[in-house]
Amino acid sequence: MSLLLQMTGPVMDLTYHLRALPVSGTEAEVTGFAMAPGGGFNAMAAARAAGMAVRLGGTLGSGPFAGIVAARLADLGISPARPPRAGLDQGCCTVLLEPDGERSFIAFPGAEGHVAPGDLAAIDLAGVSHVLLSGYTLHYPQARAAVAEWVARLPRAVVLVFDPAPVVARLAEEVLRPVMARADWISANAAEAAVLTGEPDPEEAARALAAGRAGAVLRQGAMGCLLATGGTLCAVAPHRVTPLDTNGAGDCHIGSFIAELARSGDAARAARYANVAAALSITQAGPATAPAREQVLPLL
Repeated sequence: MSLLLQMTGPVMDLTYHLRALPVSGTEAEVTGFAMAPGGGFNAMAAARAAGMAVRLGGTLGSGPFAGIVAARLADLGISPARPPRAGLDQGCCTVLLEPDGERSFIAFPGAEGHVAPGDLAAIDLAGVSHVLLSGYTLHYPQARAAVAEWVARLPRAVVLVFDPAPVVARLAEEVLRPVMARADWISANAAEAAVLTGEPDPEEAARALAAGRAGAVLRQGAMGCLLATGGTLCAVAPHRVTPLDTNGAGDCHIGSFIAELARSGDAARAARYANVAAALSITQAGPATAPAREQVLPLL
């Protein structure tokens, strides 16, 4: 059975539903509020919903937020690969959600931003088939060097999927280079792909991302995604929905893609599955709303 090891730790999402983003110096009109695990949790929840076994390799802390995260992980059958870090709670991400589903973030890391070489040495890779790493972990000063070195030494049999994340332009070259060299798959949106490749055209960026590796997925939201493998490029059609909350959609796409790729070995099918799953996820409120496999399959 395939097993995904998620190296980016969860955070606590505090989501405010707004009528509009506030002008500087004013107060927003808030129509709703929710608190739930997010960040690295989202892709794990998506992979589990698609039927894949998952383990958390990122840092879980101790404290009230960490306790909520730990309980939700247990609900999904996701175990941590190493003990919790004492003295640090999970970080917090404030999500400002507009009526059209667009979201803006304000975040600061907690325990998930701390990873030491000794922490990684304690991780047992037995049974691990896939590792997922986000650019957020490479952005944390107390985590990036250790994680980049650990990733560079991963056994070749383990498939590494890299999500550069919106912070990609701020990643140090010395930590980005070994991760890019080792990544078997890259999943990025158009803006992130342009930063990594210097190519503003999404198709050219997807081809450039896929060069020298198994492939790349360039996520295009309501337009679906581009799949580049083996010198070929195909546009994978979207599943049309009316969005309610787009928070976590990219994470849902990534986790779903990995799970279906691991199950079927068919990258085109995995991309189509991920498009449908991510589309269904944005019809529900919350950051981790991946649909069950039984909901996705009829739509393929």
